[in-house]
Amino acid sequence: MFAVPPNTVALSAAPAAHPALVARRLAADPHRWGHLLEFHTEERFVTLLEHAGGQEIWLMSWLPGQGTDLHNHGGATGAFTVVTGTLTEHVARGTGTERPTHTVHRVTAGQSRVFGPGYVHQVHNDSPEPAVTIHVYRPGRLPMINYRIDQDDLRRAL
Repeated sequence: MFAVPPNTVALSAAPAAHPALVARRLAADPHRWGHLLEFHTEERFVTLLEHAGGQEIWLMSWLPGQGTDLHNHGGATGAFTVVTGTLTEHVARGTGTERPTHTVHRVTAGQSRVFGPGYVHQVHNDSPEPAVTIHVYRPGRLPMINYRIDQDDLRRAL
């Protein structure tokens, strides 16, 4: 499953492969990352697999109940692929005069989600089983920006 948000911008010089394809290829090759995989009870496990060619690739594990705050990726584009397990993604939209809305996606093993600049989401493991994901960000090293829904508006958290 590929979902292209409405705010996705075409790049003038296309990279070698779409971030979702990079994530899916790596997800299918656990020999490259399986030895690095850990599960932490206190917080979600995250490790950088690669930083090259203007992109970063991350490996993450999600125990039941673990998740992220509402955030975006600071102008980066990218994708994540679920290797094992199931995650729930809440996508939030609406600022200024728009009333905030959100869409919920269940993302299961083998499925990918893509995002562009301004894509605000929250990812959580609501299932009873652990999940493993591969994430690709272009460009890398952009800070995540946290958000909150304040009354009837989606606002950047301070």
